[in-house]
Amino acid sequence: MKEPLVPVVPMSHTAHIRSHRKPRRSATSSIALRAGVAGGVLSMAAAGASASASAAEPVTQTIELPTLTADMSAQVAQSAAATQQAAANYELRAERDAAAAKAAAEAKKDLAEAKKKAEAKKKAAEAARKAAAERAARSAERATLSTASASASASASTSVSAPSSGSVATVIAFLKAQVGDAYVMGATGPNAWDCSSLVQAAYKQVGVDLPRVSQDQSMAGTDVSLSNLQVGDILYWGGKGSAYHVGVYIGDGQYLDAANPSKGVVIQDLSGYPADGAVRVL
Repeated sequence: MKEPLVPVVPMSHTAHIRSHRKPRRSATSSIALRAGVAGGVLSMAAAGASASASAAEPVTQTIELPTLTADMSAQVAQSAAATQQAAANYELRAERDAAAAKAAAEAKKDLAEAKKKAEAKKKAAEAARKAAAERAARSAERATLSTASASASASASTSVSAPSSGSVATVIAFLKAQVGDAYVMGATGPNAWDCSSLVQAAYKQVGVDLPRVSQDQSMAGTDVSLSNLQVGDILYWGGKGSAYHVGVYIGDGQYLDAANPSKGVVIQDLSGYPADGAVRVL
């Protein structure tokens, strides 16, 4: 029996040379990520498998990443709490600042009102003090004049001498020259008078020596009816011997006097302020 023939296949002239090509990787490779917490450490593993001509086992690579530990969690919590506390403190400080500003404004307003009230009170007290001083001075003068009038009243009528011709005109001229002067209690001229000093000075111009005070002047000369007045008669207000004001009749229903601090020396209508009596010394 004949042996079978083995076909002869021609070989390439490079068949004996080992291939220089690198083993081809598998067309598919897988990378698996796995995460887990083991012993407080987070680990991630990447595994890659490649099929090569010389190795069949997969190659595994593990990458360690930092993980959130218990200490870091506490620090985060503390940081959050501190942030909240800071915000609360800021809000509280803002509220306190606003309250302080409001209180300061109210205090400033109250202080201004208190100063205003104090100033008004001070002015009222000053006015009251001034009025009281004027009343006291007036009372003191009246008391002094009343004491002096007791000794002067006996000689009042005899102290009036007979006037010379033209005396009335001289008296009236002097009085009118003083119109506009001030009234000051106790003053005796030349630019300020009270009622009795003006009358006394006017009659002194013609040599008639009158007492200083209105009470005594009402006792001088001869009584005259108010319906029978003549120019130059002395008018008085109050009782005879206790008169509190005097003036001089100048005719046409008018009289001239040192009226009061607000008016000074003026000419007025007798109908507006009727006298209680009159005496004639000229």
